[in-house]
Amino acid sequence: MPGSRIFLPCRGLGYVSNHIPIQVRYIKSRQENLIITCVGKSFHTYGISHFGLLSVSGLHPSDITSMTADAYHVYTACESNIYAWRRGTELKHTYKGHTKNVHLMIPFGAHLISVDEGSNVKVWDIKAEVVHLELTFSAKTFNISALMHPSTYINKILFASDKGEMQLWNINSGKLVYSFKGWNAGISCIEQAPAIDVIAIGLTTGRIILHNIKFDETVMEFMQDWGLVTSISFRSDGHPIMATGSVLGHIVFWDLDERKVSSQLLAAHDSAVTGMVCLSNEPLILTSSPDNTLKLWIFDMTDGGARLLRLREGHSATPKYIRFHGANGHNILSCAADSTLRIFNTQTEQFNKSLGKASYNRKRSKKRGRAVEDPLKMPPIVQFTSETTREKEWDNIAAIHSGLAVVTTWSYDKIKMGDLKLLPERFRKKNVDVNLDVVATCVCLTHCGNFVLVGYNTGHVDRFNMQSGAWRDSYGNSKVYDSPIRGVGTDSLNQIVITGGDDHKIKFWRFKNKGTDPLTIITLEEPICFFRQHQESSMLAAALADFTIAIIDYDTRRVVRKFAGHTAQLTDAALSPDSRWLITSSMDCSIRTWDIPTGGLVDQFKTDAACVSLSMSPTGEALVTAHVDYLGMFLWTNRTLYERVTLQTLSATDDPPLVTLPECRHEPSEQEEEQIREEEPEFVSPEQISKDLITLSGLSTSRWQNLLDIELIKKRNKPKDPPKAPKAAPFFLPTVASLNNIQFDLEASKTEGSRFMTPVTLVNLSEFGKMLQGTISTNDFHQVIDKLKTLGPSMIDFEIKCLAPEGGGSVDVMLQFLKCVEFMLKSNKDFELAEAYLGVFLKSHGNLMAKEEILRNYLPNIRSCHSVTWERLQEKLFYCTCVVQNLKTM
Repeated sequence: MPGSRIFLPCRGLGYVSNHIPIQVRYIKSRQENLIITCVGKSFHTYGISHFGLLSVSGLHPSDITSMTADAYHVYTACESNIYAWRRGTELKHTYKGHTKNVHLMIPFGAHLISVDEGSNVKVWDIKAEVVHLELTFSAKTFNISALMHPSTYINKILFASDKGEMQLWNINSGKLVYSFKGWNAGISCIEQAPAIDVIAIGLTTGRIILHNIKFDETVMEFMQDWGLVTSISFRSDGHPIMATGSVLGHIVFWDLDERKVSSQLLAAHDSAVTGMVCLSNEPLILTSSPDNTLKLWIFDMTDGGARLLRLREGHSATPKYIRFHGANGHNILSCAADSTLRIFNTQTEQFNKSLGKASYNRKRSKKRGRAVEDPLKMPPIVQFTSETTREKEWDNIAAIHSGLAVVTTWSYDKIKMGDLKLLPERFRKKNVDVNLDVVATCVCLTHCGNFVLVGYNTGHVDRFNMQSGAWRDSYGNSKVYDSPIRGVGTDSLNQIVITGGDDHKIKFWRFKNKGTDPLTIITLEEPICFFRQHQESSMLAAALADFTIAIIDYDTRRVVRKFAGHTAQLTDAALSPDSRWLITSSMDCSIRTWDIPTGGLVDQFKTDAACVSLSMSPTGEALVTAHVDYLGMFLWTNRTLYERVTLQTLSATDDPPLVTLPECRHEPSEQEEEQIREEEPEFVSPEQISKDLITLSGLSTSRWQNLLDIELIKKRNKPKDPPKAPKAAPFFLPTVASLNNIQFDLEASKTEGSRFMTPVTLVNLSEFGKMLQGTISTNDFHQVIDKLKTLGPSMIDFEIKCLAPEGGGSVDVMLQFLKCVEFMLKSNKDFELAEAYLGVFLKSHGNLMAKEEILRNYLPNIRSCHSVTWERLQEKLFYCTCVVQNLKTM
């Protein structure tokens, strides 16, 4: 099996940039700069005007190791191969020849220069895809760490090494022009300065040197306090400013005239500033970082500094908890270890928003602005709950944080963190024991959006008002459990509250806690890890410590299903909108889909990294997953909505197939689709599941239900006036004598047509009667039954009536028809057809059967078979009717 039967990889969400430096191209036809960022196995192209995502490239075999661009192509290096792309999506050229991974590239006119990890340099002819020149450096003495083309230096390329030395080569002749001794430190980056012959050199020690390569002299030197220089860029809009980036995410702007610091951007990024480009003749600078952000800064501050103008960002740490929000399935809420809560849109990147970082005092944190470390930042969110009912009136998201008892509120409508901090009075510092470490472990927001339920590791469960943040009630005498609360939920009408803990028990409480005792207690075999609820169907999925999942119907308060198959700790679970599927993920890297009505495993697949959270779209169109060590989320489409998919019960002990995570827009090729179809043959249900079960024919009711009333139907459908014979002209029209023209005698043609009369003695058995007569010796009625299934109601009635002697049949043929009905009843197949055929036969030939002894003596056999079959069916029908009626009146 190639992969999942239900879910197809669609694309990745939340990816903006990584450690590969950004590239900027100016397109004359658009009169706009395009920004290219790398996101792993593909690259994104953004328009600088609105930071809108224009295109996503195809997938590379592995992660992109280097990227560059010119006016016509975007060049990407993947392992030892280089690819040239047009318009961001069309692959035009492929360059193969390197033996090691390529990590540096630069376009040079009609050539492309590439350097691999072994310091082997190749100069490619772009159109011909052939090597024009090849240079080999010793990785021990001159390991190339950067390269550039000095302005106005024809056919010259400058190579820098991690030992601190530089060499200038003529790539036309393949000769070394000059060697620079270096500065006893590795060179991390080099950049052309606005002045001719001058280049900026960034060292691993933090020194920035402006060096004249024509005279081999240092013009000026600066020192960056934050270590290695990751990137350098120069303004070209008339201001002598040089910008340098650091590994800590700070940016320094140096005034080259004054030879001092002009301004700084502290904590411009949460990680190293690996990409930085000043736009030509504009007061704008673009920066990117492995923290998954792309930022555009504008120099319009009064002190000459830069402020943030546009931003495209995702999580800078792995998402921990993700959920679809709203009924349309277009928006996803996610939280990560960077303490942020974000909204990702599945349709367009421009609707992605950030609700900000969790803070103990949001207003004070906002006044501080960007700082190296915000002391007011709260620990990461580990779980949240949201509702749309009251999102316009007050906060509609409640979140719990790692290691904290405080529950924070957020507003989806206002896109910000709320001011409320939910904490019971008993857990405030003046009331709580110093040695007691109180942590909120689970949270649930009621469907009405008015109340939030919070469970704690101390065994308490409290209810708060979502609008005011006031404490309303708690459950139990002093606490619900003597162990941590692992799950809490409520029904859609706020009638009951469900809690689960480490003591194996699930308790049901009245929402308005008038009493102190639970209504019902269900004891499970293992401790509970978490709850996942589907309010519309009153189903609750409880994940247990032995890696199994129990489905509880909290209307009847019983365990209705139990699924086992995962081999490691369960991380998340989701119920489909129609509550038919349960989708679970585990640390064994598998994602499994369980069919709740049948209780079987219908789909499973495995990924490279374990899934930590997943959510099913409210419309059932997609599944979104978050995985360990991945900054983005991954969208999977539900194939069953647009394609016929056969789901068979799988064995939970089988090893799931490995599926590649979708890192960009993924469209399966025709070959892949054919392979899926070949691997998934259409399931054909057996004609009879079990011989002990009564099986219906599956024919439409119009083929058998009206057989007993066929005479009445014919009478109603009979036309009021008898049909008139058509006026048929004779072959030779009679003529009338006339002196002028020939005249025809039309009156003579109005004669009544003759009728063909068939003697009774010539009527023989019909085809159906002959088939019945042929079964006298074999008693094999399969062909007879198949023939009856092809006939319409009128024809069946006619054939059964013709079985009598006066209709051209015989008593022996009538007896065979009774045996055929007996055969159908004993086989438990086509039960409704057998009943209908028998009713028509008795109605048509009742008097004759009373006279014929052979037919009369055979009726007890039919009666016994009929009684056994009907009593069995009647018992099941009455049982199901009673159960349904009981559920209606509960």
